[in-house]
Amino acid sequence: MLQASALAIGYHHRTVAAGIDLAVRRGEVLCLLGPNGAGKTTLFKTLLGLIPPLGGKVTIDGRPIDRLARRELAQSMAYVPQAQVMEFAYTVLDLVLMGRTAHLGPFSAPGPRDHARAHAALADLGIAQLAAAEANRISGGQRQLCLIARALAQDAPLLVMDEPTASLDLGNRLMVLERVRALRAQGYGVVFSTHDPDQARELATRVAVIAAGRLAAYGTPHETLSGPTLSAVYGVEVTIERTESGRYVVAPRS
Repeated sequence: MLQASALAIGYHHRTVAAGIDLAVRRGEVLCLLGPNGAGKTTLFKTLLGLIPPLGGKVTIDGRPIDRLARRELAQSMAYVPQAQVMEFAYTVLDLVLMGRTAHLGPFSAPGPRDHARAHAALADLGIAQLAAAEANRISGGQRQLCLIARALAQDAPLLVMDEPTASLDLGNRLMVLERVRALRAQGYGVVFSTHDPDQARELATRVAVIAAGRLAAYGTPHETLSGPTLSAVYGVEVTIERTESGRYVVAPRS
C-alpha cells in the first residue's frame, strides 16, 4: 500500500534522516519510535506528500505520490496530527465533516450521507455528544479524538497517526488502541508514532525506530524492541522484562 525506498527527509537541503526503507500493507500496523527531534514528524509529512523528499521515493500502490493529485492522495490516506488549538471556531461536527472533502465535487457542500458518516465516526469514538461544541472549547484529549474521527470519516484505506494517544487519559488511550486493532482487522493500513515501546509491542505488526539520522531498526516488535536497541537509541540503560501475566515491558536496568 505505502512504501518508502532509500528515502532521505529534511527541509531546504538540510537532511534530518536518510536511507529509510519501509512498507505498510493492508491489515498491518507500523509503529514508528524514536527520540525527540529524530525526524518522526518530518517522515510523516514526507510520506503524506506535504514536503518533498530530499532523496529516494514514496509510492502508494506502486504509484509515486508526486504524480498523484491531492484528491487521489486524500482518498488513499488520512492524517491524524497531534492535537492543537484551531485558528477558527469550528464546531466539532464541521471539523469531522472536513474529512469528507475528498469525496465531494468542486464547490459541493456535504450532503446527508456525509453528515451521517461524520456522526457515525463521532459515535464510534464515544464523543457524539460533542458534535455541536466548538472545537476550541473542549479539552486537548477530546480534540485529539475529534481529529481521529475526521480521519475515520475520510474513509481512506491508510491512516497516518502522529502520536494520537499522547494527550489522552487512560480510558480514551485504551479505546483508541482498541480502535486501531479493529481497523487492522478490517484491512486498513496504519502508521502510528508513539513514545511508548510497550504500546508498540502490543499494537504493531512491524516497528521502525528512527534515530541519529537513520533507520536504526526495522522489523517485527520482537526483533526491534530489544533492550540493547532501546538503550542505544534513547541513551538510557533498559531491559525487557516479562510479567507474571506473560506481557513484556520495558524497565530501567537496576
